[in-house]
Amino acid sequence: MAQKKKVRLSDIAEKLGISTVTVSKALSDKDGVGDELRQQIKEIAVQMDYQVKRTNISGADGSTTGNIGILIPSRFFSPDVSYYWHIFNALSSELLNHGYYSIMELLSDDDENTFNLPRMIKDKKIDGLIVLGQTKDSYLEALNDKFSNFILYDFYSAKLPFDSVSNDNYFCSYLVTDYVISQGHKKILFVGNFGATTSISDRFMGFQKAMLENNLSCNAEEIIDDRNSAGVLIPIKLPSAKNMPTAFICNCDETAANVIQALQENGYKVPEDISVTGFDNYLPKNQTSVGLTTVYIRPEDSTKVAAELIINKITGQPYIKGRHLVSGSLVIRDSVKKI
Repeated sequence: MAQKKKVRLSDIAEKLGISTVTVSKALSDKDGVGDELRQQIKEIAVQMDYQVKRTNISGADGSTTGNIGILIPSRFFSPDVSYYWHIFNALSSELLNHGYYSIMELLSDDDENTFNLPRMIKDKKIDGLIVLGQTKDSYLEALNDKFSNFILYDFYSAKLPFDSVSNDNYFCSYLVTDYVISQGHKKILFVGNFGATTSISDRFMGFQKAMLENNLSCNAEEIIDDRNSAGVLIPIKLPSAKNMPTAFICNCDETAANVIQALQENGYKVPEDISVTGFDNYLPKNQTSVGLTTVYIRPEDSTKVAAELIINKITGQPYIKGRHLVSGSLVIRDSVKKI
């Protein structure tokens, strides 16, 4: 017997021809919806067997907020780095489909270093928290002492057993590197600071696996840094002409765009002279002069896992603890030349 499809807020909204936000407000008895429409929405929800989930452990008095916080280290959120804004929007939409609103707050370096809790936790505005982007273990430990209803997203702690959702960076980086090698490249360099994030270190290990399997030189000392140890992007320093590879494997699309710009400023053409790959499949239009070969892990896949994980955790429902990996696929465009 086929499993009954789970009804989402978007299904109710589509049936009534209204927005998902309006449906969510009506079902959670928030302001902004007329009484007649609110009643109609609730009746349709009952008819469609929509299951409302709410945490019962948030407030000391058993009250709930219907909100989930998304905490992003400020160093990963700037006008020049838009990927996390993209992920935040996808997370917000997925949470809304489960009947939860999202509240974003940036974590400054000072607050992280002094273990200052997010304002949304101090003010008791949220039932659960998603930490988006590599955060120090020491801060996570301090956070856990005060507020344990959180998960990590897009990174994990190698030393602490916190629940997390991240991309299968190791295998996907292996895929893109193996593809570049299949196109005849043998002298290939990795671009990314190995110690900056768990994502970058895993992507380097995938790169290393593909290189070693093909008996190609893979020296960790030849890694080209794209950011400092805190994760802040820095200018790309290209190797000398005699040490220039035929291809660069970059840890993300933003870095790949910066590498392409540096190559062009030094008179190289991509991919005619040197090939370049990225990771994430997310760049503003026209940021590169050539279609970038990259890895695509659908945000909808990983945000779905994250939303279900944090909601199950805060509502006390059974869930698989630990690391959750979401894989993706290779996107082949024009930035890799066959030689």
